[in-house]
Amino acid sequence: MPQLTTSSLTSPEVHTQGRGITYGVLAYVLWGLFPAYWPLLVPAQPVEVLAHRIVWSFVTLAIAVVLLRRWRPFLELSGKGWLIVTAAAVLITVNWGTYIYAVNSKHVVEAALGYFINPLVSVALGMIFLKERLRLVQAVAFAVVVVAVIVLTVDYGRLPVISLVLAVSFGTYGLLKKKVPLDAISSLAAESAVIAPIAFVYLLVLGSANTFTTEGGGHTLLLLSTGIITAIPLVLFGAGARLIPLTTMGMLQYLAPVLQFAWGVFVVHEPMPPSRWIGFALVWLALAIFTFDAVRERGGPAFPRRKRGAPA
Repeated sequence: MPQLTTSSLTSPEVHTQGRGITYGVLAYVLWGLFPAYWPLLVPAQPVEVLAHRIVWSFVTLAIAVVLLRRWRPFLELSGKGWLIVTAAAVLITVNWGTYIYAVNSKHVVEAALGYFINPLVSVALGMIFLKERLRLVQAVAFAVVVVAVIVLTVDYGRLPVISLVLAVSFGTYGLLKKKVPLDAISSLAAESAVIAPIAFVYLLVLGSANTFTTEGGGHTLLLLSTGIITAIPLVLFGAGARLIPLTTMGMLQYLAPVLQFAWGVFVVHEPMPPSRWIGFALVWLALAIFTFDAVRERGGPAFPRRKRGAPA
């Protein structure tokens, strides 16, 4: 089967792919710039910020669902479906909370590491829970990441807990999302609906400690904006994913942790001793191996897909 190259695409197809890549890049750039946003919400503590993000995300997404008339899937979702949504809601809450804590406690680099290793954690989860076979090259990449985590553990003097929690929570979240018959906006709206009442009660319990009304109008607007800040990159990602191949979107995903890493090193000047650079270099090597294998497996202009039975 001939490979699909840019030259073989018609003008509308090139335009469509160009729009898809633009949407994807914008989504990941916005996610990559999150470390610049969350510190603006200080003096709100991470748990309060998380609660506001959940509540205002629910409000934003509920409005979107009503405007787009996507409420029917909620009515048709089975009891098992709602259980999966609830589990996903817990996982994304853990992920969001950990990330907000990491950024506001100046562990941006460690948070970026979590999203660098996330693709390989997803491979491991697929092997464990979906009985997917681990190819040799994937096994090598995973082994390199294990070595990297050991090196970084020695460097930090502890396990990189933030990185591992972010990678495992988001990887498992992605695994559950495969089981939910809802589009991206509806799915996140359902997850927010499950967890929003708890977040709202928490904000009420905070009482006068809730910074929503005590730090001025600008702070209040920033807390309100957490819903839109959450929704915009999600909508861009969903639009891009419909227009370009999953492989291309997969390559773009590294933009976010690269920007987060750069912010941590060059803007907030987190320490990066030589041993830490070695650990990250090993992670990047593993990602290079993993990406090479993914491109070769799916077939690309430089790596045509092998025919069944062809030698590796």
